[in-house]
Amino acid sequence: MNGLRLVLSILTGLAATLVTYSVVFVRGDLGGVMGYLRARGALRRLTEGGADAGAVAAAQDALRTLGAQVGDPAQAARLIPLALLIGLAAGYAVWRVFGRKQTQQGRPDVQERMVYRLAWRKGGAFTLEDLAESSPLDEAQARAVTARMLELGRLTRDGEAFVLRPPGRA
Repeated sequence: MNGLRLVLSILTGLAATLVTYSVVFVRGDLGGVMGYLRARGALRRLTEGGADAGAVAAAQDALRTLGAQVGDPAQAARLIPLALLIGLAAGYAVWRVFGRKQTQQGRPDVQERMVYRLAWRKGGAFTLEDLAESSPLDEAQARAVTARMLELGRLTRDGEAFVLRPPGRA
């Protein structure tokens, strides 16, 4: 699980770095980017339409000029450390969120629901082995949840098996 956590954190960090670099490169001007893309499409349609060389050259010059107005490679190069820092922060945030999920104890109500579901599937009776095999609980968690449910009177013991106690009976 730590391998997946590491891969997801790295991918998130790299994606955030790339997005930040892209935003810095175009100075946050999404309208300029869209105008550049429209001009590039118009140039492509012009060349595919068989326009004369003078019109294509003029359109290419206009596209280069528009590209120079939209993008700022010098500023983007100066701000690469900022993009890397933002990517590192995003990757670290993902690492922390998934680490917290891994280290949290399972919620008792969720574990008890797993026990109830297994018991209902098994006709009301089950063993610890059944619970460990048929649910995401490991053996220690299965022992803890059945002990807690025995204390609360929700289960009774029948040899090696546990039996659901009907509601309303103490």
